[in-house]
Amino acid sequence: MILVADYDPAWPRTFAMLRDRAWPLVAPFADSIEHVGSTSVPGLAAKPIIDMDVVAPSRDAVMSAIQALETIGYRHVGDLDIPGREALRHPEGDPRHHLYVGARDAAPIVEHLCFRDYLRANPVKAAEYAALKRQLATQFDDVEDYALAKTDFVRACLAAAR
Repeated sequence: MILVADYDPAWPRTFAMLRDRAWPLVAPFADSIEHVGSTSVPGLAAKPIIDMDVVAPSRDAVMSAIQALETIGYRHVGDLDIPGREALRHPEGDPRHHLYVGARDAAPIVEHLCFRDYLRANPVKAAEYAALKRQLATQFDDVEDYALAKTDFVRACLAAAR
């Protein structure tokens, strides 16, 4: 079962806590740590999992940031078939979150930020997205199938944002 929860005002605080712990380690190798995904859009229903992107200035810096994050318990699991975005598993006991590291010009990082900013600026589209996610959560038990079913909506928003 896929849980899509009402917006929780604690999500930005959880992100800030996670960011503030990681930032001193990655600051020498990163431009920023961004809150992305549905939990980053005020008012938007979401799976209650924080998504974060460490935005690095270059591919070399990506690997340095990953090594720094591993010192506090993150585990690098590769790009998960999405070139340009490296995934890390969070340390045991942390709030549920996904952490990705990529160069600032990598397509997956650019798209995460563009989609977030588009939904923040377009509450009607954000509401449509929430309704779609709720509907799909009732149709799918597999999170990959659920994510794939959202692709057309996401692509349309990215096209509109550009």
